[in-house]
Amino acid sequence: MKGVVCSTYGPPEVLKITDIPKPDPKSNELLIRIKATTVNSGDVRVRSLDVEGFMRVVMRVVLGFTKPRKPVLGTVCSGIVEAVGDKVTLFKPGDEVFGMTGFNFGTYAEYIALPETSPVLLKPSGASFESAAAIVFGGSSALYFLEKAKLGTEPDQNVLIYGATGSVGTSAIQVAKYHKAKVTAVCSAAGTELAKSLGADTLIDYQQQDFKECGEKFDIVFDAVGKTNQKECKGLLKPGGVFVTVGGMDVASETKEMLETLSKMFQEGLLKDVIDKTYSIDQIVEAHRYVDSGHKKGNVVITL
Repeated sequence: MKGVVCSTYGPPEVLKITDIPKPDPKSNELLIRIKATTVNSGDVRVRSLDVEGFMRVVMRVVLGFTKPRKPVLGTVCSGIVEAVGDKVTLFKPGDEVFGMTGFNFGTYAEYIALPETSPVLLKPSGASFESAAAIVFGGSSALYFLEKAKLGTEPDQNVLIYGATGSVGTSAIQVAKYHKAKVTAVCSAAGTELAKSLGADTLIDYQQQDFKECGEKFDIVFDAVGKTNQKECKGLLKPGGVFVTVGGMDVASETKEMLETLSKMFQEGLLKDVIDKTYSIDQIVEAHRYVDSGHKKGNVVITL
């Protein structure tokens, strides 16, 4: 089968399309014919090992010292169940599903075999394969970090989202509005209309204004791009306020319950898939270059 192999850390050009063995599902696994995946910030960080200091050592221990131990990257997918093992009871051939693989990776390929206990569900009704793949990474990250910050535990919470138009940020706006919070979105001028369309109440163009000088206090400050820190944002927090970031040691967990929440929100029209560009798997290097550029809004989808 066709797959994308990352044989060393480096620029997008280290990704090579090659023929790799098609997996055989074990008795507890389902074989998925992948129809769509995505390129997100996590994917390019793994490919390039673009982290500094102690985190670089940690990443090498976790991922592989000189190259990824699991060379087929990609952490989310949507597709069609082609076969199931004899102990699988939750899925059948022909089911249309979506899910995430986390540090097991493997979705930059035509097929993947996953245990039925993995974070995999029937895809939301009415969702295309592209839409289903697009809501997973940003949606699960937003849910994890905002729940960690105790979003929804108090009425009328005031939330600031820094980096509000990336994959995580666009989902975070919608998750915060789902919990009836007031949302201030920090983004570039190019992203303000998008942030507003997703429900942001207040917009800050960081190119024109220092968001730390906005004059408001917040229950939650969420750094959705990993480019600020608690020390810089301390003055924005109310007493008891919480700062959370995707840029630390914490990694969002992946659960079926998260997928159920995202599916429910999508089907109720409360979570929009934000797709910037779509590429074929043969354009994977170009897609990674685009994400590397830092101009991505929402999600970059890969079709197979």
